[in-house]
Amino acid sequence: MRDLWAALPSWGQDLLWLAALMLPVAVIAVALLRGLAPWPLALGMVRRFGWINAVFVGLIAVSVGMGIGLVAQERGLREGTAAAASKFDLVVTAPGSEVTMLLAAVYLRPADVPLIDGPTYAEIVADPRVRLAAPIAFGDSYEGDPVVGTVADFVTHLTDGEIEGRLFATEGEAVVGHLVEVALGDEIAPAHGHGAAADAHAHEGFHYEVVGRMAPTGSPWDRAVLVPVESVWGVHGLADGHAPHPQEAHGGTQEEERGHNHAEAHEDEHGEAHEARRDDGHGETHDHAHEDSHAAHGEDHADAHGDEHGHADADGEAHDDEHDHANDEAPSRALGPPYDPAYFPGTPAVIVVPHSIGQAYALQSAFTRDAGTMAFLPGAVLSQLYALLGDVRQAMSLMSLVAQGLVAASVLTGLVMLLRLFQRHIALLRALGAPTRFLVALVWSYGATLLVLGGVLGLGLGWATAAVLSGVVAARTGVAIPVGLGWPEVHLVAGFVAATASLALLPAWALTRGTGPSGTRP
Repeated sequence: MRDLWAALPSWGQDLLWLAALMLPVAVIAVALLRGLAPWPLALGMVRRFGWINAVFVGLIAVSVGMGIGLVAQERGLREGTAAAASKFDLVVTAPGSEVTMLLAAVYLRPADVPLIDGPTYAEIVADPRVRLAAPIAFGDSYEGDPVVGTVADFVTHLTDGEIEGRLFATEGEAVVGHLVEVALGDEIAPAHGHGAAADAHAHEGFHYEVVGRMAPTGSPWDRAVLVPVESVWGVHGLADGHAPHPQEAHGGTQEEERGHNHAEAHEDEHGEAHEARRDDGHGETHDHAHEDSHAAHGEDHADAHGDEHGHADADGEAHDDEHDHANDEAPSRALGPPYDPAYFPGTPAVIVVPHSIGQAYALQSAFTRDAGTMAFLPGAVLSQLYALLGDVRQAMSLMSLVAQGLVAASVLTGLVMLLRLFQRHIALLRALGAPTRFLVALVWSYGATLLVLGGVLGLGLGWATAAVLSGVVAARTGVAIPVGLGWPEVHLVAGFVAATASLALLPAWALTRGTGPSGTRP
């Protein structure tokens, strides 16, 4: 029997479960209604007190719909979060919390995290099992939407190449998510930070031109602004990951000084910065990590630029010129890998795409090091969270069953009170010679009709509740939550209707037994 059950398709198993749940109702209906036709009178009873019956049906629908909505929303949340992480095979970060880094790197939730240095990133890229190793840099925003620095190949991977317009080709260009409210060709100015703490004037004079829009991904990246990672590093005064061009070696350019200062101070400055990220709250992004360092030396740095290159004064005009001309200089700068480890400022996470899913596990093992890096599979972390939620779901299911039992008892009590409205009608039918089975069938049919109507409406109300909850969750998290009713919801409604309809025999039998000719008297 087990083999036969296992051989059935899933929809076949669900249909059999539904039939088993409704079997008691079918047996009662056949036993009571065989050879009888109580439906015209039962429908008349429904119409006779329409408003009272409507309120009773509405109460049933609300009680059923709340349970249906929660069950459907929980399943939709699992499906939506899993789909949002489907493009992230492996994430490599500095050691820390896998859940925190999952939320930061995959779901773009701001967090204070340490950085991966240049040599480590170069080691990841050099692994022959790696097809794509995309650094990400976050910390800026545009009207509440995160600005994320990355490489063009990652944008192609994230969207499967479905982009309206084109990919960014210079440091002054951006590709926006499907839900970002800007048009192609618009210019946007990034703010430093997120939310109420964002500083709209920190990068004054610097802007991006929107050259592409991603197709919907159903993830928080639909509300992200994707830009070259070099531009995020550069706008914060860091090296851009590339050694200065040969023709710039003796030209005294600002980029050369920025890169050499970074390379010479890498050990001293970065060692302190990594600790500061944890203690002082500047680890949210690579640019946050270096913010204090540059702020501390800002005056001397500006003076050095003025003395050595002759285009900065005490009022910081060189800094303004850097922003004003950043977009003009960008086309001459290289974008994307390979990066020079000596000029690599650091990245909070590297999104790794292996050549095969089997290699992802090997790479996870290779880059999980106690003192160096942490590699994790987002799907595995989500499975752990789902297991935790599963325990909570079991507790909620038990509470839901208790609540449904109380609702069923309340429904039966209300049904008894409602049936007393028809006591005189039942007594009249008995006086006219109606058999007891007919009276029980009539009262039971009336009660079952209200219960079925309430269950069906509750199913629809549950879907509407799930849709509203999904919209709220999607607005807060950026994760598209699918809305739909599945077999679990249908089984829940069928079980509720079957249980209450079966118990409705008791008040029906009690009412018919308690009426007699005396009940016809006014």
